[in-house]
Amino acid sequence: WRRKSQWPALSQIMYCINTAQRRTETNLSPRWHIDIEPWASERRSLEDEARRFLKYITTPQVSISKGGDEAMLTDAKGAWAVCLDPQYSLTHSIKGKHCRVYSFGLGADDWSLEQSLVRSGCDVHCFDPSLKQSHLQKAKMWLHRLSVDWRDPNPALVAQHQHANTKKLATILNDFGHRRVDMLKADMESAEWKILENLILEGVLASVGQLLLEVHLHWAGFEVPGDEPSVVRYWFSLLKELEHANFRLFHVHSNPSKPRVFLHKNIFNASSAYTLSWVNTQWP
Repeated sequence: WRRKSQWPALSQIMYCINTAQRRTETNLSPRWHIDIEPWASERRSLEDEARRFLKYITTPQVSISKGGDEAMLTDAKGAWAVCLDPQYSLTHSIKGKHCRVYSFGLGADDWSLEQSLVRSGCDVHCFDPSLKQSHLQKAKMWLHRLSVDWRDPNPALVAQHQHANTKKLATILNDFGHRRVDMLKADMESAEWKILENLILEGVLASVGQLLLEVHLHWAGFEVPGDEPSVVRYWFSLLKELEHANFRLFHVHSNPSKPRVFLHKNIFNASSAYTLSWVNTQWP
């Protein structure tokens, strides 16, 4: 028997239950909703939510230092960054000649990062629904007239043999016979929030080594409901889900060519677009 003083405190029990519950829910596939973080303050104001969110996306969580200047590979503008620090696995995948990259965009005019990864030995799949041909191959770079979405196409279109140029990432991986992607790059023009939510809910993030994402903040994004404070709280909750999935932010770039607009307002002089790069610290 334990003396009463040796019994665990109720707060300790509840912490263990909540931690176990989160871990269990993370392993379930699919989930039905993300975990919404508490409000930034009791005021539930746009300013407080924006302050917390902007601090979060502009504060790298890990330092990419080993390997010096060669620890990071960027595009010509320095916006998109890939972590080549040997403490993480991408550099080892490249050396082992089994590196796979997915790049999603619309009418992309700068593929310098993708071409650098091809030269490094990666198999690079570029997805762009605006391509004239359904599939092209150039050396180790494949071009596909396809893009990622947070839902699969209407089954009626498939039954009528109509071409569907958007699919969920889980469906694309399955169609291509790929179990994992070392690096996923996506510029989805305000669809990124719902796509990220889908990756979280379906457990697809475990198949991704690095995530490079441009986020757009001038409006809520496609099918993101709620008032302005709730929208920013939802954005923040999605990024905290990434953290719970072992992703750590290592690079942030504010696009100087974009207007300083945050949900149709000028708040803290924030840019309307940021490019963020995360590394999965538990990969593979």
